[in-house]
Amino acid sequence: MRVLALQYHDVVGPEGPDASGFPGPAAATYKLDATNFAAHLRAVSAVAPATRRVLAPALVTPAARAAGVTPVLFTFDDGGVAAYERTAALLETRGWRGHFLVTTDYVGAPGFCSAAQLRALHARGHVVGAHSCSHPTRMSRCDDATLRREWGGSVARLADLLGAPVTVASVPGGYFSRRVAKVAAACGVRVLFTSEPSANAYQVDRCLVVGRYTLRRGSPPSVAAALAAGRLAPRAAQWTVWNAKKLFKNVAGDAYLRTRAALLRG
Repeated sequence: MRVLALQYHDVVGPEGPDASGFPGPAAATYKLDATNFAAHLRAVSAVAPATRRVLAPALVTPAARAAGVTPVLFTFDDGGVAAYERTAALLETRGWRGHFLVTTDYVGAPGFCSAAQLRALHARGHVVGAHSCSHPTRMSRCDDATLRREWGGSVARLADLLGAPVTVASVPGGYFSRRVAKVAAACGVRVLFTSEPSANAYQVDRCLVVGRYTLRRGSPPSVAAALAAGRLAPRAAQWTVWNAKKLFKNVAGDAYLRTRAALLRG
């Protein structure tokens, strides 16, 4: 099955990037200015008609699989308060609904959505899903017991908060493995977003694993539109960079994280 999922984090205004979601320079690289994001929406909407605007829970239905249409999805990690204050309304003006993946230990913390705000997003037709409890730095290195706490705890808390099952999640930090997906599936996750830049979704146990193409601060609207249209060049570019970075992560381990943090501080 093919899916074109776009990965964002926060959409910020004049208050600056630290007002929503995780603070600091590393997180800020994933936060788009509201004007730029509105331009992304216009550009993507021009290439993705309503027939391709599918929400993640529908991906696992027989009808979606039989349709033969490659859907386009907007996803937003972490659970920053901008999801409620700004992003959802911008999506709705263009007829979209988003997937807001929430780090549940931070619900109600400064800069993050409150329980009431998450319920309001759910009531407006957006998907509210899990992004782990604590946002582990390297989730693929967690043992099975920790993974069960991260997935099971976040899914259970959101289900209790929303009064509805939670079956959608995303992997924090880009550290994915099949074991991460297997434990997520055992905790009731049926669609799991990764940061792997791929349009080819695949099954791990009862969980559909869906890659995503990342849009960062300063990404031009034309790139978002090209990714949503399924064009090869921008997808291949992300795949090449991602896999080079993945190799470095695996070889360097924690040194990769220290090097990245130092570069961002600089």
